Amino acid sequence: MILSGLEIERQRQLGKIGIEPFDPLLINPNSCNLRLNDRLLIYKDEILDMKRPHEVEYITIPTDGLTLEPGRLYLGRTLEYTWTDGFVPMLEGRSSLGRLGLYIHVTAGFGDVGFRGYWTLEMHCIHPIRIYPFVQICQIYYHTIMGDYQPYASGKYQGNTDIQPSMMYKEL
Repeated sequence: MILSGLEIERQRQLGKIGIEPFDPLLINPNSCNLRLNDRLLIYKDEILDMKRPHEVEYITIPTDGLTLEPGRLYLGRTLEYTWTDGFVPMLEGRSSLGRLGLYIHVTAGFGDVGFRGYWTLEMHCIHPIRIYPFVQICQIYYHTIMGDYQPYASGKYQGNTDIQPSMMYKEL
């Protein structure tokens, strides 16, 4: 079952959901909008080999915007740090941005119960688009979970403090 926006706020007040910094104006009927931080990460390697780490470059998004180019993967992160205690977080791009051809979270929008951290956004566009720092970029929503569970406590992305490039190589 998906939590309503009012229930997200109630659970936040009870300490079961964390969204920091929190702005009550970002609460929707059944989600909460999250904002884009002011930096992006791009891979410098032409070919991405999942068996090894990659060299990356950070780009600061100027206040007057940055044009994203099709065919390039940009990693961003949410301005908000989130956590849950007993709920499954999910992340989706906003439909207004999808209608401009910007894919916000290509895959991995399914979070684990107990996840703490910033959300890394896998962004790409099908048409050049100008983006801006701190824009409402995506929305987080929460599912209840049934049965006993082990919370996500020590995964490779848990407690991150910045944009996270792939760490798939740690599994291989």
